[in-house]
Amino acid sequence: MTRGRSDLSQKKRIITSLCVLGIFLGFLYVYHGSIFGSQSHGASALEYGSRSWRKLGSSYLGGDEDNDSKQDESSTKYGQEDGEEDVILKSFPVCDDRHSELIPCLDRNLIYQMRLKLDLSLMEHYERHCPAPERRYNCLIPPPPGYKVPIKWPQSRDEVWKVNIPHTHLAQEKSDQNWMIVKGEKIVFPGGGTHFHYGADKYIASIANMLNFSKNNLNNEGRLRTVFDVGCGVASFGAYLLSSDIMAMSLAPNDVHQNQIQFALERGIPAYLGVLGTKRLPYPSRSFELAHCSRCRIDWLQRDGILLLELDRLLRPGGYFAYSSPEAYAQDEEDLKIWREMSALVERMCWRIAAKKNQTVIWQKPLTNDCYMEREPGTQPPLCRSDDDPDAVWGVPMEACISTYSDHDHREKGSGLAPWPARLTAPPPRLADFGYSNEMFEKDTELWRHRVENYWNLLSPKIESNTLRNVMDMKSNMGSFAAALKDKDVWVMNVVPEDGPNTLKLIYDRGLIGSVHSWCEAYSTYPRTYDLLHAWTVFSDIEKKECSAEDLLLEMDRILRPTGFIIIRDKQSVVDFVKKYLTALHWEAVAVADSSIDSDQDGDDVVFIIQKKIWLTSESLRDSE
Repeated sequence: MTRGRSDLSQKKRIITSLCVLGIFLGFLYVYHGSIFGSQSHGASALEYGSRSWRKLGSSYLGGDEDNDSKQDESSTKYGQEDGEEDVILKSFPVCDDRHSELIPCLDRNLIYQMRLKLDLSLMEHYERHCPAPERRYNCLIPPPPGYKVPIKWPQSRDEVWKVNIPHTHLAQEKSDQNWMIVKGEKIVFPGGGTHFHYGADKYIASIANMLNFSKNNLNNEGRLRTVFDVGCGVASFGAYLLSSDIMAMSLAPNDVHQNQIQFALERGIPAYLGVLGTKRLPYPSRSFELAHCSRCRIDWLQRDGILLLELDRLLRPGGYFAYSSPEAYAQDEEDLKIWREMSALVERMCWRIAAKKNQTVIWQKPLTNDCYMEREPGTQPPLCRSDDDPDAVWGVPMEACISTYSDHDHREKGSGLAPWPARLTAPPPRLADFGYSNEMFEKDTELWRHRVENYWNLLSPKIESNTLRNVMDMKSNMGSFAAALKDKDVWVMNVVPEDGPNTLKLIYDRGLIGSVHSWCEAYSTYPRTYDLLHAWTVFSDIEKKECSAEDLLLEMDRILRPTGFIIIRDKQSVVDFVKKYLTALHWEAVAVADSSIDSDQDGDDVVFIIQKKIWLTSESLRDSE
């Protein structure tokens, strides 16, 4: 009897051990599934990102006390079926510190790992190459050791905290050009550049003087409002245009001058990571009154002038290209040869020299199609095909051809835009391209004016006049959200979906800026670059595309500054879904209100305002001590 009991007891122990092992393996399955949304997603993400994960340290600033990494399975669907358990995600893993500046679609390591065959001479390695869902880093991007809340605008134009962008390479490399100087705990920006060592303000005034603009003011009494600065460095040119009511889109790649765009955004200056490579830039045709290149080191003659023709696509009728480069003034044989070839190219493009002085030449684009029609047959570059849409930009290859004007612009001999600031609220001529009436435009402007007023009422306990600077409207429609912020000391990056009507041209016609984007992918910006994200039905939209809402939440967390805010305006099920992730993302709810506060047509919408906490990993805290 004793031996039988012993055998029975041993069998029970074996069964119990197997059950415990099964429960443990099941827990691992649920653990990875809840992080990545599915088993296959999680398993694949391990392959790319597992070496980059780390639990949050037990000590971090402003975090939750419960740091248990254990988490329950969470649905990525917004609605819940009957009987489905309402679960909350406890935490996400944290990427290690070497990924504190990760830009998923501009990640050089991903290019190496995927063994992409890219043509470096065409700058393809600086263009967007996004990881497939199963190769994404599904973890929180940590701030660098010692991270501080950014200095407020307008002081931030001239100085930032060094710990926030701990890169001093440019200060040393460009020490003779006054790009930036390290002073103690700060990096200061004297306003210099490669071509304007003694200040962007004087250089800007000299361009205005060359064009005989009134009072040497480049805004030309409100007629010059949007500028495209290619190869912008740390964006001091764009920074000093702001005082003249000129909005510049400053563009540069993540190249050897690493972090130049990050410095620009940390300063509170509009900027975007991109390159003139093989794809059209994410801006519609006829968006800018002035393009600018100050020793931007671009070979404008390559591939039949395709890069210069991309600038031509972006310039408005009568728009200018200010070019400050040795080719414009040097007398050595190589520079003279480039100058002759470039002059011949722009002449065939129907550009004329508006002014040339010292080291700068300014060309002007024609106002009408007349010159294009008068060219000799077979002249290169050719006119674009009649079926080419100059506003199709998302993933579209550049074309070495000239985009002609619409019948309206040809008749008007220009864009027909009101001067700034009247153009902000005046119905843009291109409304007709979408079948929109002036009345619809005016109603939309008034609707968002009222909505923004209510947003600020909800935010008012948490913000002061200088709390916000860099704002992103993740789905901009006609830009009326940004228009309603005119009297705030902010700038807005207006984002228009890649698969809908390209209303971004209306936004540029209002004197605002923005880009086309798909929120199924990461945005082309550094981590911690925006103070406020406005997401109007963005989650509902990606649900229709069957993209991951969890990935979008992680992306929003990546680009949002610590202590920054998110305004979600969407259906109730979306808000309920996001609430499950607040603890895991270290966000906290600030306010919830239904759309009755606006008394508008979106009666089912809910307004949900969130603030991101500031936290540091325990490793970061130790490193900063």
